[in-house]
Amino acid sequence: MTLPPRLLIAMDSFKGTMTARQACEAVADGVAAGWPTAEWILVPLADGGAGTVEALLRARGGTERRTQVTGPLGDSVMAGWGLLADGRTAVLEMAAACGLALVAPGRRNPLEATSRGIGELLVAAIDAGARGVVLGIGDTATVDGGLGAAQALGVRFFDASGEELAAPLRGRDLERVAALDATAARQRFAGVELEVLCDVTNPLLGPRGAARVFGPQKGANPAMVEHLEAGLTRVAVLFESAAGTAVRDVAGAGAAGGMGACCLALLGGRLVPGTQTLFDLLGFGQALERADALLTGEGRLDAQSAAGKGAGRALQCARAAGVPAWAFVGIASEDFDATHELGVRGLVVLAPDGASPSADEAPLVLCEAARQWAERMAQEGIGSKTSKQR
Repeated sequence: MTLPPRLLIAMDSFKGTMTARQACEAVADGVAAGWPTAEWILVPLADGGAGTVEALLRARGGTERRTQVTGPLGDSVMAGWGLLADGRTAVLEMAAACGLALVAPGRRNPLEATSRGIGELLVAAIDAGARGVVLGIGDTATVDGGLGAAQALGVRFFDASGEELAAPLRGRDLERVAALDATAARQRFAGVELEVLCDVTNPLLGPRGAARVFGPQKGANPAMVEHLEAGLTRVAVLFESAAGTAVRDVAGAGAAGGMGACCLALLGGRLVPGTQTLFDLLGFGQALERADALLTGEGRLDAQSAAGKGAGRALQCARAAGVPAWAFVGIASEDFDATHELGVRGLVVLAPDGASPSADEAPLVLCEAARQWAERMAQEGIGSKTSKQR
């Protein structure tokens, strides 16, 4: 008697069209229609950016909270965060409070953007009793060195005349800061473990730093970039004086417009690999051990996927475990060999002509692609693991 296949459906988000959960559910619906006897487990992926809270709440249990905070351009936004089932671990993502997606393309300007909202979310989490905080710092609109967030947590900043700077601090205020006092923030974080999910390795300053690499992605022109670089250089001295150690060249210090450096220097945070940490928290490895095949995917498969983020990391894990894997993607880079780089058994491209489906159409297109795949596999079989059998 042939056992039904066990599939691990672990999709990443298709940015702008589907969340990771929506993509997983679309694939599951397609598999159910095309291969009714198949079994599956859903593990929506995240890497510290948008979708992190949703993924961890689904995997670990807990409650979603919503808090009104300062948005990236100073307007109020309602930001979601999670308190896990243990009642002591909070999950936050900067994207919810100061994400790039919250700012219309024509208004993106990191000189005017503030990270204050994520500081306000951290206050809410600690006030709710969290003793551990998992903070994703991807997909932000900010290059303010985390000053806005730090100020919300009680760090006081002063100009050259000794006057305290008013809130909210933004990217344009970096060059005005001449001194800081982090006493209150450190007291607030006493007994709180802050894990900062960070996959990028950029330092705070220089050609690979926060201003020069991430500034243009967030709307900065060349003049703005130089303004931000000068400000971050000034703040780096203050950070290192406050921390008593060098932080500017630490891998990840430049993440989220310098928020990585701020967490290290002022909040006692610890930078950890985002994707791998989340995979551990999501139980991805255990699910993969029980699976006969992996179905994963994301909006675009390219060389960045091979750097170990999201779907790319899932495919690397599957190859290491000898589990056959298929990828469903919106677009695949023509100069990237997914079979060679990631061990993909099969690649399903939803938009081979480059015309991506709309947000309304995307789940239907993905579901149909999964149905066709499932019908074919029901006839052909998916092969077997190369490292261990069921």
